[in-house]
Amino acid sequence: MKAAILYWSKSGNTEKVARAIREGLEASGARVDFRRIEETGDLDWFGFDWVCVGFPSYQFHPPEPVVAYLKNKFGQYRQEGRVKLGCPRIPGKHALIFCTYSGPHTGISEAIPAGKYAGQFFDHLGFEVEAEWYVVGEFHGKEDNSTKGRLGDIRGKPTPEELQKIKEDTIRLVNRLK
Repeated sequence: MKAAILYWSKSGNTEKVARAIREGLEASGARVDFRRIEETGDLDWFGFDWVCVGFPSYQFHPPEPVVAYLKNKFGQYRQEGRVKLGCPRIPGKHALIFCTYSGPHTGISEAIPAGKYAGQFFDHLGFEVEAEWYVVGEFHGKEDNSTKGRLGDIRGKPTPEELQKIKEDTIRLVNRLK
C-alpha cells in the first residue's frame, strides 16, 4: 500500500497531526510519501492508494497555498481527462482530510466547511473520502485566543494523548479497508 501525506502547517499543529497519521499508516504497512504542500512538485495523486491532505482552517477555508494547490492539481487532472461525468469511484483510491482549528471564534463550525471544500476535489476525481478529521490545536501567537474562546483553554493541543489516538484511528481506518 502506498500513501501520500500532504500538509500545510504554519504553527506546527497540523504537522503534528500529519506525523501521527504517518505513524499509523506505517504501522499498517504503508510506504508513505510525506511532504509539505509547498514541496509536492509533480506528485500524482493517482499513484497512491491513500492521499491524506491536512491544513488549518482560516476563516472557514483552507489557507490560500492549499486552495491554490488543490485548484491547480484539479485543473491538471481535468485537462488530462481524469475528471469524469458522475464522478465514478475508482476502486482502491482513498482520501483522508484532516483540518486543525483553534478556539477564538466558533470552533469546529469554522473547520467543517474547510474540510468539506478540500474533500470535494478528491470526490470529483473518484476517490472515496473515507474520513474528515477535525483536530483542536493551540492558537499560537496570542494567548487570549487559546484561553478565552468557546473551547476553553486549548493550550498544548493537540496533546500527546490526542496524537496517539490519531495514530490508532489511522490504523483502524486503514485496516477496516484492507
